[in-house]
Amino acid sequence: MALGGLAGINCHCQWGLSGILVGLVVILAAGVFTALPVFFDWFAYQWYYALCWFWFLLGVALLAFGLIYEACCNKGTKAREIDGVEEDGTGVISAPTPYIMIQ
Repeated sequence: MALGGLAGINCHCQWGLSGILVGLVVILAAGVFTALPVFFDWFAYQWYYALCWFWFLLGVALLAFGLIYEACCNKGTKAREIDGVEEDGTGVISAPTPYIMIQ
């Protein structure tokens, strides 16, 4: 169960995809906040640069985790489709009859 049962029974958490998307967002945000002291000379402090590097590396770690999880640990799709069942219960699937207009 996801999160030790805290997420509920029906939780089909997308850890890999979430890691990829959140990692990309964090990397882009770190880039935007790094551009402030570089181009506009705002917040030009050493601790600010260190925080920008921290957020960038956190985004890289999340992105790497998401890619590795999708490549190695993904269990495939979880579709719930029924194969070969027609509405009348015969099990034979046929194409629908085309409609012909009466003139």
